[in-house]
Amino acid sequence: MDEREDELLADELAALAAVAGGWGGLTRFVAKLMRKNVHEIDLVVALPFEDTVERVARVLGRAGRRVRLGSEPCAEQRMIRVVAAGGVGGMNPVVVTATVTKGGASDSQVRLRAAAKEGLIRQRAGERTASRLAALLHT
Repeated sequence: MDEREDELLADELAALAAVAGGWGGLTRFVAKLMRKNVHEIDLVVALPFEDTVERVARVLGRAGRRVRLGSEPCAEQRMIRVVAAGGVGGMNPVVVTATVTKGGASDSQVRLRAAAKEGLIRQRAGERTASRLAALLHT
């Protein structure tokens, strides 16, 4: 998961640089060298599995652009991934991955992972995005 996450972050930063008139290829290379801010939060959602999957998909869909995963859905677990905007002015892409696991009849577990590249000024975009989305999922 980390390798694909790094590729997505590098691609998103390169695209932002190209739009701003910079060199996308150089930005992609430098992004791979930057440290990453990663934050994971585990939640228990008091909804059945399918309802939890729908809720997570809706909340993450509002937060960012959905990224297709290559894996087939499993009966016991689903993964949803988006690229959201984080940091100052929303200019730092954050890859958010939610893994929903079937719990009991009336609850499900959600592991929320958010990762963002960090420049010279630490913005903790991964940590802040994970916390913000966890709060939306918990309400």
